[in-house]
Amino acid sequence: MLRRTFLGGAAAIAVATPSAAQELSLSEISAYLNRLQTAQGGFTQINSDGTLSTGQIYIKRPGRIRFEYNLPDNSLVMAGGGSVAIFDGRSNTGPDRYLLSQTPLKIILEQNVDLNRARMVTNRTSDGTTTTVTAQDPDNPQYGNIQLVFTANPVELRQWIITDDIGAQTTVILNDLVSGVGINDRKFSILSEIENWNK
Repeated sequence: MLRRTFLGGAAAIAVATPSAAQELSLSEISAYLNRLQTAQGGFTQINSDGTLSTGQIYIKRPGRIRFEYNLPDNSLVMAGGGSVAIFDGRSNTGPDRYLLSQTPLKIILEQNVDLNRARMVTNRTSDGTTTTVTAQDPDNPQYGNIQLVFTANPVELRQWIITDDIGAQTTVILNDLVSGVGINDRKFSILSEIENWNK
């Protein structure tokens, strides 16, 4: 379930109200994501089966993200070095590992996010308060897509929903996400985590 939940997707919401409604362009959104180098906060994850998980999230672009799940899950999902590792707190075996490039999260973790690339954005809408963009890997649409929801003034990511290769969706609500924080690279070292996990 944890593998499907993470690789299937996540959505993040931070509670705030923009000072004025504005539809964002793809260039504005790309610039915002490229400026977002580090961030951390809490999250509540709504899994595809309706169950809930909570924990802490750490982001360090490019290519690194970490989800630390609280009890009773006591699990860990992390991306670093081009790989994703899923540590199951209920298992005595090592982590399951996959390529980050095969998950829709790689789109927002890339070195240079460019949503203007051909066939990357499949839909963009605005309801007067938020701008929603659905993006996919244009070379591998079979990996699923990520739906990003932003508010303006200032531009902020409020939600993402990833749909996996079989259509399952998962939501993660972010709590008190803080950007521009210092995060040790060791938090994204899969090999270091394997050593600690087995102790």
